[in-house]
Amino acid sequence: MIVFLCSPGMELIQQNPDLSAYLAADEVIDHHHPRVRKTAAQLAKGVADSYGYARAAFEYIRDGITHSQDVGDPRVTWRASDVLEQGTGICYAKAHALAALLRAEDIPTALCYQRFDVVHGLVAVRFRGAWHRQDPRGNKAGVDARFSLDGERLAFVPDPAAGEADDPTLHAAPHPAVLAALRAAPDRAHLWRTLPVAL
Repeated sequence: MIVFLCSPGMELIQQNPDLSAYLAADEVIDHHHPRVRKTAAQLAKGVADSYGYARAAFEYIRDGITHSQDVGDPRVTWRASDVLEQGTGICYAKAHALAALLRAEDIPTALCYQRFDVVHGLVAVRFRGAWHRQDPRGNKAGVDARFSLDGERLAFVPDPAAGEADDPTLHAAPHPAVLAALRAAPDRAHLWRTLPVAL
């Protein structure tokens, strides 16, 4: 188990000590899919380094892929290539798509979770020898998430007094409870009734 200090009072813990696990492709983070590779290649044009690419990928997912609840889209996406094709998804799906784009360019990326009324999904990227959480959920009134390696700029900050919390685990693959809810939902209305409340 490897522990990294992320921000004051917050330690992130690699679920898998092997960093290559955070570069792997699977059924969900399918970064070998032609759609993911094409999007990655387009984003890589004109950027000077991996930091510039990571920021461009983050902003593309945050701003270019709609959060399906925000826009009233009933579709449920979960596989990265499908998120990119359909252009929509909830926080988990957007995190999967961002992880795929980053791993496609050999940037170690983990999936992370926070607990509010339901579980919220985001990612962490590894730069400068440490993990940095990023939230591509999508901005709206009251939400101003930004790509940052110097202090977190997340969509939401848990309130421990309200029973909210950060999960410090850096997951190499989507949590089974999250994936089960996404796969079982015929539409977003059903998904909203079955979102995991804990991991």
